[in-house]
Amino acid sequence: MNIILVSDSLAKSRSVTLSQSQVAFVALGILFCGFALAMATYVVTMKFAVDVRNPYLRTLLASLHEDDQKRNEAEMKENVTSLAVKVGELQARILRLDAFGERLAKAAGIKRDEFRFDEKPGQGGPAPVLGGRELSVAEFNQMLAEISRVLDDRSDKLGVLDSVLMEGRLVNKTIPTTMPVEMGYYSSNYGYRVDPITGKSSFHTGVDLIAPPGTPVVAAAGGVVSTVAYVSEYGNIVDIDHDNGLTSRYAHLSRSLVRVGDVVMKGQKVALVGNTGRTTGPHLHFEVREKGIPLNPNKFLSLGRNDFLIKASQVAQPAAAK
Repeated sequence: MNIILVSDSLAKSRSVTLSQSQVAFVALGILFCGFALAMATYVVTMKFAVDVRNPYLRTLLASLHEDDQKRNEAEMKENVTSLAVKVGELQARILRLDAFGERLAKAAGIKRDEFRFDEKPGQGGPAPVLGGRELSVAEFNQMLAEISRVLDDRSDKLGVLDSVLMEGRLVNKTIPTTMPVEMGYYSSNYGYRVDPITGKSSFHTGVDLIAPPGTPVVAAAGGVVSTVAYVSEYGNIVDIDHDNGLTSRYAHLSRSLVRVGDVVMKGQKVALVGNTGRTTGPHLHFEVREKGIPLNPNKFLSLGRNDFLIKASQVAQPAAAK
């Protein structure tokens, strides 16, 4: 390496030649000087750090400590705010699940005293032998994440249970178990009988219920009105499709109160008892068919009577206890 020296005091420039070993030695010297300067600065700083009476150092340390404290407080506030938001979300979801659970318990017939959602479950046990330890923020976040996952799982399962119960309730509402006339009594049953007009043995596809003309006729189950017409043998009729393969027919009516396409609920008034068609007197002819095949209506009406007897006994029990 050639180094050219130029100066005003010199008549001409001078050139100095350095070998590679000399250049390396000079570089090492510079690095050593830098390291020595850094060590000297560190030693001086530590020496002043021991001397707490130094006001400049005290101010510097206090400023650094205050900055660290502010950063820690800011991080803590941020963590607390984040945790508070998560806890608020979990509380809202728990309240929603509590309301959902109460509705399902009511639909399932569970007594409120047996399964209360507004009370904390009983917990307890002996105190920890070692006194336990405080949870870290990371552990607390992990617990909240696990609780959130469990809530999602419970919500999905309750949703499935609600669908099952709803399907059961809809099925019950679309099965013709309600007596179509109140205070009516049988004048002719389902099956073979002596025809009241011809006197010959014939198959009766429904049941005849005696009731005065103008007596309200109600839907034995919910469904859609599929037929409102006059048929020579049945007279005025109303047919209701219950959307599960079952249909019910109400015949010999004096007047219908619904139209084709109307959606009717179980127990809703649909017609009035009359004496139209092939009859010997006012009454209601009631049929239940499955895909066009007549079934014994008594099998369905007996279910309604059993439900009525069960409810009556449940109401009578508290009265008897008094």
